[in-house]
Amino acid sequence: MKPRFVVTGTDTDIGKSVFSAALVQALQARYWKPVQSGLEGETDTAFVERMVPGSTLPEAWRLVTPASPHLAAEIDGVEIDTDALNPPTIDAPLVIEGAGGALVPVTRNVLYADVFARWQIPVIVCARTALGTINHSLMTVEALKARGVPIHGIAFIGEAMPDSEATIPAIAGVRRLGRLDRLPAITPEALRAAFAAGFDIADFT
Repeated sequence: MKPRFVVTGTDTDIGKSVFSAALVQALQARYWKPVQSGLEGETDTAFVERMVPGSTLPEAWRLVTPASPHLAAEIDGVEIDTDALNPPTIDAPLVIEGAGGALVPVTRNVLYADVFARWQIPVIVCARTALGTINHSLMTVEALKARGVPIHGIAFIGEAMPDSEATIPAIAGVRRLGRLDRLPAITPEALRAAFAAGFDIADFT
């Protein structure tokens, strides 16, 4: 079976899309963002498509308002049916990126973590290495485990912080997959080199 992963985070704007693009590139995978809220500027799908041309699949919902999906849908006058939110069936590796953190609400009654629990696809938690990451990372892992979500491991993003990168996996009981450096300029070539330097592709195949 082709590998499939869900990429979530401990917070918003920590680099999930950059990591997702790097993983898509490394696995020669397809990319899917279930719900995109906020269409001004470059969306996450558009960014991944720019990094890995031909890799992206259409979002299930595209919401104009830049807000949490539950609020964006209400403002846009759209009702998201989470029961119909199912990963596409494709004959290729698949990388699915959530929105913000694992507990972001998709609707007033359903969080992303609830959707992940139904899917039972291994989740990769992206965590920044900056101050506060231990607390945020451990809470994210606990929330996922409480719902029975399978966790593939933690991918750190940012400058090296050896203590945090060792402490979080040890306490959480999940593996450290590696670390993606912050890139001064994000290009396909730089992304490929950074992923190769920070991760072992065998951990994803």
